[in-house]
Amino acid sequence: MAGSGERAARTRDRLAALLADASAAVLGTAGGRAAGVYLRSGTPDVLRLAVLAGLPGPLFRSWWRLHADRPFPVADAYRLGGPVVLPNATETMRRYPQFAAGLPFPLGSAHVPVPGGTRPLGVLTVLCPASPDTGDELLDRGLLVRLAEGLGAELLGLAGGDEDAVRWDEAPVCVRPPPGRAARPAVGRFSWDPATSLVRADDRLHALLGRDPGALAGTADALADALAPAEAHRILAALRDTAAGRAPAAPLSLRARDGTPRLLDLWAADAPAVTGVVVDAGPAAFAEEAADPLPQGVLCLDRLGLIVYANPAAARLVGRSREWLLGRALWDALPWLTGPPYDDHLRAALLAPEPVCFHARRSAGDQDGPGEGDWLAVSVHPGTDLLTCTLVPASRMDPATGPAPGAHPDQGAEPDDRSMAPLYRPIALAIALTDAVTARQVSAVVVRELLPAFGGRRLAIYLLQERRLHLAWETGFPRGFLDPFEGVGLDTRIPGVETLTTGRPLFFESMAQLGAAYPGLALDAEVGARAFLPLIASGRPVGSCILGFDRPRGFSAQERTVLTALAGLIAHAMERARRYDSEAALARGLQEALLPRRLSAHPGVETAGRYLPGTQGMDVGGDWYDVVESGDGLALVIGDVQGHGVQAAATMGQLRSAVRAFALGDRPPDEVLSGTNHLLIDLDPGQFASCCCLRLDPATGRTLIARAGHLPPLLRCPDGRTRVLDVPGGVVLGVDPHARYPVTELVLVPDAILALYTDGLVERPGADIDEGIAALRLALAKAGAAAGRRGGTGARSLAAVADRLTGTARLAADRPDDVALLLAARHAPPSVPGRHGHRPAPAHGP
Repeated sequence: MAGSGERAARTRDRLAALLADASAAVLGTAGGRAAGVYLRSGTPDVLRLAVLAGLPGPLFRSWWRLHADRPFPVADAYRLGGPVVLPNATETMRRYPQFAAGLPFPLGSAHVPVPGGTRPLGVLTVLCPASPDTGDELLDRGLLVRLAEGLGAELLGLAGGDEDAVRWDEAPVCVRPPPGRAARPAVGRFSWDPATSLVRADDRLHALLGRDPGALAGTADALADALAPAEAHRILAALRDTAAGRAPAAPLSLRARDGTPRLLDLWAADAPAVTGVVVDAGPAAFAEEAADPLPQGVLCLDRLGLIVYANPAAARLVGRSREWLLGRALWDALPWLTGPPYDDHLRAALLAPEPVCFHARRSAGDQDGPGEGDWLAVSVHPGTDLLTCTLVPASRMDPATGPAPGAHPDQGAEPDDRSMAPLYRPIALAIALTDAVTARQVSAVVVRELLPAFGGRRLAIYLLQERRLHLAWETGFPRGFLDPFEGVGLDTRIPGVETLTTGRPLFFESMAQLGAAYPGLALDAEVGARAFLPLIASGRPVGSCILGFDRPRGFSAQERTVLTALAGLIAHAMERARRYDSEAALARGLQEALLPRRLSAHPGVETAGRYLPGTQGMDVGGDWYDVVESGDGLALVIGDVQGHGVQAAATMGQLRSAVRAFALGDRPPDEVLSGTNHLLIDLDPGQFASCCCLRLDPATGRTLIARAGHLPPLLRCPDGRTRVLDVPGGVVLGVDPHARYPVTELVLVPDAILALYTDGLVERPGADIDEGIAALRLALAKAGAAAGRRGGTGARSLAAVADRLTGTARLAADRPDDVALLLAARHAPPSVPGRHGHRPAPAHGP
């Protein structure tokens, strides 16, 4: 929220409280597991997470900042102004594969724009567990829309009606969700004698299972049927294995007859007798008096990751006192249980309905003594209000079935930067790269996806051309620092070259290490770390990639492997992009050769044409315009071939030649279109085209217009009135050999402007094309007025009108389609006193 000093601080606190209350209300009424609100930030087109309810912020740092152009549901809800509801994992993967690839667990979600004045203020997001067959009724869409509308009204009220003042540029405020229904914790104990098969249960277990005291005495089969009848075989097998000295590595997760989650832990205290504990893992999983005597470690976390309970066994296993653990965030109290890959497990437990089990290696300072081993078997059980975490020494694992501590996949050098984001998944980058078809787009994806995942701040991508490396993209380096390395040969001894020539990635944990390996090499910083990755595609060298970090850090074996794999993905994307760039250059060259170098002129008519090729890969080649001398008049033509690339450019050239040939014969527009239609059908290129053709008589202004599936022309009258001409048309060219193209007649008065255009000028993603045509009509009215103030609609001013109408498209970094525009205007005939008191009729519509 805009402001300064103490007043700004108070405003921010009021804003944070308002967002927190709204998020808590969403969780309390809409049935979500977590909720958050994204707001605009001070950076254009960047949304920031302002509040997060029900989840710990540090675990979800990757979602704090989101660009509005990302293919994510939050961005779509903001940009398009409508709700995005994803009821299950299947729908999420179908519509947003890049978003789904970054989630290690299935969930359902709803994303609703928070309305403002002219555009949304932000987005309200709700997350909840989901199964593949969950339907739309998972979340109440109407309720969420009403809550978002109410939040928008309150935000505008807080900002005094100034929607631009509603913004957020800080870390999110994390709030606890409303408490769920209280449930009395339940823990029961029993013993089983394998020799007699007798089971003895305490009163707590009877109460947990809903049995009268003493009613559970009996066999192991009766116990298994009472605990979880559908999983009785697992219980019996675990009892037998424990009696044989092979206790389960972690508590068994079970489902009672009514679906309630339960935990079963077993150990052989006095072999061969087996002792067991049954825990109700409901919303409030443990009470101190019940969990204190348990032999396994038990930690309870609230929804923000704070430890609210630890039993003596947990304190002993982690080497900390209970008093020290209570009230601390898990990642502060047990840093060895956070970071990759453990953060993924914790996120899954917070959002998924099923327990999560994994193994973790304790740090050296947390071991309690010899005999316990380095590894713990960890189980995290989700709940509405609390997460229950159980810890068991991995030495209790069966060596025949569990991984040996010495061979654990997570063993190896740990990265120094324990706060870095979770290890990036190659599939997420691969999905993002599928939409990047130019070298510039590939580089932008790498910056957006790769750097944040590893905590990098600098990136340089070099591409190999004629045995020299040329800089294709860089970000974060000091201005001019990379200039001396531009165009270096492959015989130069620098790490960016050697990583490519040897095919081996190079990792330097500090700048001192880099300087020692390459004496005399210019360094861009005194501290930091660097990774040099070879870009090799299908065995062919493509270039090299440099990642820079602002402080020294280590690179674990897993990180080195993943970074090397990601470099291969980038190399293949760059190689594909270079082929696209080459073909696009060929298509643009072909199209430039086919477009008219100059327009046919007439003393009584001025024309101006503009063409802008698409900038996304091969999106060029389809649009054209032309002005042809036709008898005593002029033929004006504009068209758009379906498709893009070299084939579209070639077809466009054939159609332009055909139209010119027919128009030079002074044929009316309908015959020009009919003849061109037959030619395109005979050529059968597998493409069709739209076209608008008109014949203008400069002396009288009489104009004949025919359309073949093309957008209607615009007319700006001298008095400033501008309208869309209602010109009936026929089907596109190349489809129906019997197509007819009706002709519309009007009179173009002097100083009126006639505009022909293609859809690339008026189409916008997510908007109706009629809105784009209306916007162009208004722009023509304003541009024509400016031209009139500069002195009529002569060649220079008509060219200025064309530049104004294409200005926005010209500045766009990514044009998904070609843009073509053709303008025409008549000069006023010279006034001759005493001759012909006739005045031209005004331009009229059909």
